[in-house]
Amino acid sequence: MFDEDGSLDPLLKFVLVAVFAFVLGKMLWTWLTGTATRWITVDLWDLIAGHPWWTGLSVVGALLVFSVVGRLVSLVLGACAYVGPQDLSASVGGASTEVLTFTMRQLSSVSAVGFEQACADLLARDGFGSSRRVGGAGDLGVDVTARDGEGRLLIVQCKQYRNPVGSGHVQQFNGTARPHHGADIPIMVALNGFTQPAVAFAQRHQLILMGGTELRQWAHGQHLYDVLGIASTGP
Repeated sequence: MFDEDGSLDPLLKFVLVAVFAFVLGKMLWTWLTGTATRWITVDLWDLIAGHPWWTGLSVVGALLVFSVVGRLVSLVLGACAYVGPQDLSASVGGASTEVLTFTMRQLSSVSAVGFEQACADLLARDGFGSSRRVGGAGDLGVDVTARDGEGRLLIVQCKQYRNPVGSGHVQQFNGTARPHHGADIPIMVALNGFTQPAVAFAQRHQLILMGGTELRQWAHGQHLYDVLGIASTGP
């Protein structure tokens, strides 16, 4: 019934939505062909013809209300939008610097694409070359790629799941990161961490997992290699 990330099974979700849409459509059709038709063609027209000034004021008032509501909705959605490098600065020791940072709340509220892009931007912030988001349909386990100062290829998969990522996803990543993409440093980033079986599998196969604690350190300004304990002469 539920996927490993805690979301509803897609087929069951489709069936539930289809049933709900059918019931709602039937109710709406009954209302439109019955009560609504008489109300629109008779009652509403009589009201408009008999009170034109009040009708005009009501329309203007409704437009103002819709405008205010639309503005509030845009503000709320704007708070959940992806925040780019130009919009953020980190505060270190009370002094504002031009260092890209994200809060965990921002990372959890953006879209999946926004989460991947944030990881790509953090890699660019740390000086990695050719950092870009490549995730999408048929990506075969790679969401972000980059190269460090020594030319090593980073293959990053980003999971914004509400629940810890399970072993199955880590096994899939292991099957493509090195054999298919030629990763020198395969990294899986999970907003809410990993299950213990996933951690055990990653340790056996030399995969690097970045859970919530490490992600917070990275997002708050610490260099990726410092967070992960990776030695490097470059970024």
